[in-house]
Amino acid sequence: MPKLQYAFDEQSFHSFRSHHIQVKVAEGSWEKQAYFALRRAVFAREQRLLPDNEQDGQDFRAIPIVALAASWGMTDDLVGAVRIYQEDDGSGDSLWFGGRLCVARAYRGHTAIGKALINEAVSRAIDLGCTRFLANVQPQNESYFHSVHWRTCGELTIAGKRHVRMEANLAAYPFMARTC
Repeated sequence: MPKLQYAFDEQSFHSFRSHHIQVKVAEGSWEKQAYFALRRAVFAREQRLLPDNEQDGQDFRAIPIVALAASWGMTDDLVGAVRIYQEDDGSGDSLWFGGRLCVARAYRGHTAIGKALINEAVSRAIDLGCTRFLANVQPQNESYFHSVHWRTCGELTIAGKRHVRMEANLAAYPFMARTC
C-alpha cells in the first residue's frame, strides 16, 4: 500500500463569499429581519453612530432594498441594505431620500454591492416618479458617491456627526443593468 503524504499550510482559508448577488426589494419576513439586523450591526455596533436604536420614523414608510448572496442557486445570506422613501418638501417635486446604505463587513469591496444597491435605490425611485433624489452621507463616503453620479449640496449634522447632503444625477440612472 502506498504511503500517503500531507502538506500543511499555516495560512488559514478565507471565508467563502458568493459572487452571485441579487439586489431587490425585501419581501419575506426573513429578509426584513436580516435587513434590520445588518443595519444594527453596522450603524449601532460597528460605527456606534446610532448605538441606542438606529431605526426611526422613516422605516414605517421606507422601501427596504437588499443585496442577497446565493450559493448553488439558493439565497442564503443578506449582505447589503439601503432604504428609500418619499419626502414632501412643499416644492411640488417628487423628492426621494436614500439612506442607511450598508454592506456586510465580509462583503465590502467584493463585487459591486454598494454600487448595485445605489443603482437600484435611485432607479426604483425614478420608476415611482422621483424628480429629485437626495441622501445624507458620511464624509468618508463622499468621493465614492461622486463616482456613481452624485454631487455634494451641503453639510449637516446627524447624531452629532458631520454628514454631507448629496444629490443623484437622475439622468445617469440606471448606470448598470437591473435584475428587477
